[in-house]
Amino acid sequence: MLLAFGWATPVMAQSQQPNITQEQLKQGDELANQAFAATNKGDFATAEKYWTKIIEQFPTNAGAWSNRGNSRVSQNKLQEALADYNKAIELAPNVTDPYLNRGAALEGLGKWQDAIADYNHVLELDPNDAMAYNNRGNAKAGLGKWQDAIADYQKSTDIAPNFAFARANYAIALYETGQIDKAIKQMRNIVRKYPKFADMRAALTAAYWVNGKQGEAESNWVAAYGLDTRYKDLDWVANIRRWPPSLVTALDKFLKLQ
Repeated sequence: MLLAFGWATPVMAQSQQPNITQEQLKQGDELANQAFAATNKGDFATAEKYWTKIIEQFPTNAGAWSNRGNSRVSQNKLQEALADYNKAIELAPNVTDPYLNRGAALEGLGKWQDAIADYNHVLELDPNDAMAYNNRGNAKAGLGKWQDAIADYQKSTDIAPNFAFARANYAIALYETGQIDKAIKQMRNIVRKYPKFADMRAALTAAYWVNGKQGEAESNWVAAYGLDTRYKDLDWVANIRRWPPSLVTALDKFLKLQ
């Protein structure tokens, strides 16, 4: 599933390091702004360098460790990211972001149960954390527990009705459990609200194609591919985006005739 990370973890405001001057805080904020700017450009290696500079100056700042972990996950440096999240959790054990982020990294390593444990802890800290429910659903989907995943996605959308990724994950999980008409209805509703949501455009392409609605499939594919070309890569769809097997198979049938 699409993994979500807490990019904007607070950084300088609550540093635990004593005797910090205002000038040092200002420099730290400037470095953090540069790190976020690099992240927004997709330059995660540069972002990592900025977070490292911040950590060197403020080694007890949990937000910096967590955010460096995020930049490392985006470079697929999952083990190094885990070390950063562990340090962030050590420094701020009651903050939810590092647990969410560590859970996502653990998912990337296929450690579904460990990821679920992190999301469960987030929900102990904050029972209304929509991201934790969505991500726990992702991990349960990784275990093939689609009905349990559906329950988590539903809870996530109940808490945050505009959380589009949770709604998308709910729709494709419905598809995997054979609730085809309900899944397509959900996908259509999402696209109606978010017409540039490539994931749901591609999902509709696959679902419509195997349902014999070639025209609808083609029109949604034009939109999906125009928004995000990765959906032509079935390996990416199956292993990074982590669509369920039935929807991957449906998309494969469509692509073989393109």
